[in-house]
Amino acid sequence: MSLWQKLWRLLRHRWLDDASLRRAFPAEVLDRLESRVRASERRHRGEIRLYVEAGLPNSYIWRGATPRERALSMFGKLRVWDTEENNGVLIYLLLAEHAIEIVADRGVAREVAEGRWHEVVGHMRDAFRARRFEDGLTLALEEVSALLVEHFPASPGAGRTNELPDAPVLGT
Repeated sequence: MSLWQKLWRLLRHRWLDDASLRRAFPAEVLDRLESRVRASERRHRGEIRLYVEAGLPNSYIWRGATPRERALSMFGKLRVWDTEENNGVLIYLLLAEHAIEIVADRGVAREVAEGRWHEVVGHMRDAFRARRFEDGLTLALEEVSALLVEHFPASPGAGRTNELPDAPVLGT
């Protein structure tokens, strides 16, 4: 990546700031998404995290890192990998590059083919292109939930431990 490309990418990522992120995801949208995650997790034993950021940190841009690399990093930082059954899923959205990534822990990855995650991302893309971010994330939650219900259904009569927070995380 040339210096010019890096500068252009940096500009794109700095153009969208925290205020842009808050306009796209106001508090009431975040509350609804949190409720949807909570409702989803009552139906299965998996854990779902949502992470949205306007732009990559400067260090990622300068070294030419991809949105996938950032998603993998956030998967670790948010401890999505740290569930009893290794059944956490991160849905990552990077507004500056219109990038969507889904990262599934190894327990889920053994059950769900990589191509299925690409299908979920494809369904989300249309809503995001139309700037219907809540609709896109809701669709993703429904599809990820269906996969988790299929492979990690809730145990009848067993109390469920919520291992990770349900609230979406907005990057800074």
